[in-house]
Amino acid sequence: MITLIKTDAKHRDFLHMVNLLNQDLAVRNGEDHEFYMQFNGLEDIDHVVLAYSDGKVVGCGAMKEFEERIFEVKRMYVLQDQRGKGIATKVLQELEEWGVAMNLKALVLETGLMLPEAIGLYEKYGFDKTPNYGQYIGNEDSVCFRKELKAPSYES
Repeated sequence: MITLIKTDAKHRDFLHMVNLLNQDLAVRNGEDHEFYMQFNGLEDIDHVVLAYSDGKVVGCGAMKEFEERIFEVKRMYVLQDQRGKGIATKVLQELEEWGVAMNLKALVLETGLMLPEAIGLYEKYGFDKTPNYGQYIGNEDSVCFRKELKAPSYES
């Protein structure tokens, strides 16, 4: 069973997962790794979701303010031996629900062409491709997404 907790970027399990993510991305990104790393600092990340299985951290995701009422999803990662179990979807769903509770308008994110599983996850979960934003404009290896958030409607 997967258990989720909400925390911030100072949590030791999040720091551990980010270290593993950075090692994975260094291999995947190759010579472009330094370009991407400059945008992956943990400052300003106050919203982190950690996923646990049998008391062991197996996945993470975070979000930080991008602009007013829009947050950027950052640092999504699931341990390689835990992939394909729906953990990333659960983390992403928890981030979205947190965003709805905070009355956010949308979530945005950037991923890379070298992460086809991430692209598939975001498309499956209802994110729409959007023109590259900010520092990713003109970067042909970046793929940006956006998802509008709506508060749940309750019928009487």
